[in-house]
Amino acid sequence: MFTFDISGAQIDGARDYQEDAFLITHLGESEGGSMVIVADGMGGHAAGNVASNMAVQTFNKHITGNFPNDNLPSLLNEAVVQANNSINETVRETAALKGMGCTLVAILLEDNLLRWVSVGDSHLYICRDNQLRKLNADHSYGGFLDRMAAEGNPVDPEAGFSRNMLMSALTGDEIADIDCPDTAIELRVGDRLVVASDGLDTLSNGKVLSFVEEQENAKACVDSLLAAVDEANMPRQDNTTIVVVNVAAKEDAAAPAPAAESAIPPSTSDSAPTPTTSQDRQEAAAQAGGFIVEDEEPKRGMLGIIAAVLVVAALAGGGWWFFQQQQNPDDLLVEFDGPAEEIIEDEPAEDDLDAEEFSFDDPDEDLESASDDSDSDATPDTTPAVAQGTTFSDPLKAGGTGPLMIALPAGKFMMGSQNNSALFEERPSREVSMPAFAMSVHEITIAEYTKFAKSAGKIVHKRNSQEPTKHPVIFVTWNDAVAYAQWLSVQTGSKYRVPTEAEWEYAARAGTTTSYWWGRYLGSDNAHCFACETGLDPRQATRIGRFKANPFGLFDTAGNVQEWVYDCYHDNYEGAPNDASVFAGGDCSVRVVRGGGYSSGPKALRSAARDKFRFDAGNDGIGVRVVKELK
Repeated sequence: MFTFDISGAQIDGARDYQEDAFLITHLGESEGGSMVIVADGMGGHAAGNVASNMAVQTFNKHITGNFPNDNLPSLLNEAVVQANNSINETVRETAALKGMGCTLVAILLEDNLLRWVSVGDSHLYICRDNQLRKLNADHSYGGFLDRMAAEGNPVDPEAGFSRNMLMSALTGDEIADIDCPDTAIELRVGDRLVVASDGLDTLSNGKVLSFVEEQENAKACVDSLLAAVDEANMPRQDNTTIVVVNVAAKEDAAAPAPAAESAIPPSTSDSAPTPTTSQDRQEAAAQAGGFIVEDEEPKRGMLGIIAAVLVVAALAGGGWWFFQQQQNPDDLLVEFDGPAEEIIEDEPAEDDLDAEEFSFDDPDEDLESASDDSDSDATPDTTPAVAQGTTFSDPLKAGGTGPLMIALPAGKFMMGSQNNSALFEERPSREVSMPAFAMSVHEITIAEYTKFAKSAGKIVHKRNSQEPTKHPVIFVTWNDAVAYAQWLSVQTGSKYRVPTEAEWEYAARAGTTTSYWWGRYLGSDNAHCFACETGLDPRQATRIGRFKANPFGLFDTAGNVQEWVYDCYHDNYEGAPNDASVFAGGDCSVRVVRGGGYSSGPKALRSAARDKFRFDAGNDGIGVRVVKELK
């Protein structure tokens, strides 16, 4: 029925740094749904940045990994809890971040329905019939006083308590209050939604309404609002993030039946909006927006009703998702206009394989059948035996060569964590025997994956915008990873595949027994992750091979992007094989990912660490590495 014109941007205001984070993304297959997340960090220069970006990343991962879902309110609540838990875990692992936190407001648009979840004092407004109404609850002390007064139970303000003091936020402790209605709001053509951090408070409701009504599209509206905040020149202007959604009719859809009156709650703002006369807007707007993640600025106020200001010293060497203007241009985030699911793909070259030469196999097939199918059209494997430590690249039928591979030795290793570990999903530990095999030296790059995509008629996600030969491909589903390996088999005549979980850990450990292949502690400048102290932009993957290789000659087995393995997810290793084969059974709606990524905490980078993700969903932090069977 509807199409959504979405755009977002932010300014620093009078702050020296940015602690807000926001994200706009597409959900599900085909048109599916759209999601907007805005988080406002607190805790100082580094810590507020860490909290807001971590919350956005974790929230997004939980929603995208479980969408579509029959119980969206429950899913939204779960995502908030997951985001809060990630902050709790990070504070435990990194004492310097104690006291950090953030607010969060997220909306989910599906068909003609709006759902939201919020914690804190960021804003969700709807503009309809020349009125601006706040939809989400205000979890500040001022909001509490206003609610009590509206209910006929006025409360005298406590001395020393500021109105913008927060009474609920994501800090890693128990969340005091979450606003997530069970009932969705029905949207109408012409509705406009404004999702913003509290820096927008500089403008009165009347001014916000006038700017929203006067502009033709979402981008113009965002630009006008931010310009007005900037021009107000407030002495202590907070960071301001604004995302606007314009609801328009689909051009190819029949005229919808009159919508039922939406249950929009009364405004909870301090003053009623000033009525204004708006010009007629165009109902059909060009789609805009994209997948955007930006860091946030510091949050005013204090948590709960404790009269204290949370201040955390800046992290030495730079904090997680701490965006600095002086960073290497190769590491800066690229913002996009257009839906997140759009592709960057050239027309297949004439000398590429025809699409019909390649087809996807059933994702539920076992590893053996996948390997057999991939080899059915291949020429006989004439690859000579490869000595341990030798690197090579197999020629492709379509021209060029496949990924750089390295031969790994046969051996034995203890897989998992010690049996007295609290990490039950990594137990019981067991000795596993491994044959010799080869593995890609690097995570598969955008350029390497694009060769396959062109031949197979497969799309390359728009977020793959960095230097193609130097950065790992992202937004690759498990199906994509398996299909890419099968295509390599067809192209080379050798047996390529996604590694089993045992193969992956053997390769990542590279003969070591410590938590990380380089030692017992995370240290600094060993990998690309949160708290890795590299000075890199931790909102996105960095180039391959930036850090030193492990003893087997493999780069980025810890950090940068997580990597798919073949196995379905099991809660633990009970009954797991003692060889390199796939652990049969398990929950095949999710597959194992390994290695941790740029947004992961220290624990996730350990060689034994495991994670899971929906097999049919991609993510900006998941890529792929392949293995080749050797004679």
